[in-house]
Amino acid sequence: MASFVVLARVRHFARAARELNTTQPAVSMRLAALEAELGCTLVRRRGGDFALTPEGERALKTFEGVLHSLDVLKSDLSGQPAAALDVVRIGAIDTVSSTWMPPLVEALHRRSPRLKVELTIESTKNLVEGMERGAYDLIFALDPVIGESYRSFVSCVFEMSWVGSARSVDPERVYTVEDLAAMPIVTFPRGTPPFRMIAPYFQDEQVLASKLTSNNSLFSIINLVIEGFGIGALPTVTVEREIGLGLLTVLRTAKRLAAMPIIATYQATTNTEVVALAVEQARLSAAQYCAAVDAERAWVE
Repeated sequence: MASFVVLARVRHFARAARELNTTQPAVSMRLAALEAELGCTLVRRRGGDFALTPEGERALKTFEGVLHSLDVLKSDLSGQPAAALDVVRIGAIDTVSSTWMPPLVEALHRRSPRLKVELTIESTKNLVEGMERGAYDLIFALDPVIGESYRSFVSCVFEMSWVGSARSVDPERVYTVEDLAAMPIVTFPRGTPPFRMIAPYFQDEQVLASKLTSNNSLFSIINLVIEGFGIGALPTVTVEREIGLGLLTVLRTAKRLAAMPIIATYQATTNTEVVALAVEQARLSAAQYCAAVDAERAWVE
């Protein structure tokens, strides 16, 4: 039950395994056992997509209530009231979760041991919608949330690069826009902020659409590019390991891609002391991360 709640929150089996201090196969086995016990499918998986089924959404609400009741029961039976926890609800896109989000969470726990960080990994669209309905205190996405009760700032900026499988691209060749337009491209779905970033690169979206394979998971896109399904426009810092292992190659191009700003938006009217701490540490963690990597690949404005 607890494993399912963590999995539903982070929306990724490997991240759930890390948080639960176990293995990815163990998380999958726990989910399968729970689904067998309940007699229904809780999670829908297609390629790199992850979504809760309607039954999964109902189960999540019930399990969260049960776990809370268990905490209350333990406190009552011990005769000692549980110390109140401050909670900060943070949402982030994959690009942030794979770079400076872990140091941010660790730093928040060091600074405030009684602070509970509820972290959710989602798309920009879902994060913005979640913030608007009050599901988050702080999000890191590619679009800001507009409104009187929100404040936004650029937390950091990531260099974007065209990358391809080391088996299929020439590292010495300088690729023109026309060369890239003639190649298969793996990217996020039409209408998403990452797609909006690369579409103007080609001027003509029809050219792009004719060669497009779309996926809404950063990690799935990386794997598809490694397997040679096409080239991808990705934040360079998110594929440094794959580049170092010789799995991916950065294409030399005649035209640079626009950089990717990571926009932080936070609630300015609720739980202001906790949110202020999270925002302050987010600025510090982003700056520390950028200072530790190649200055051309990530920076703070």
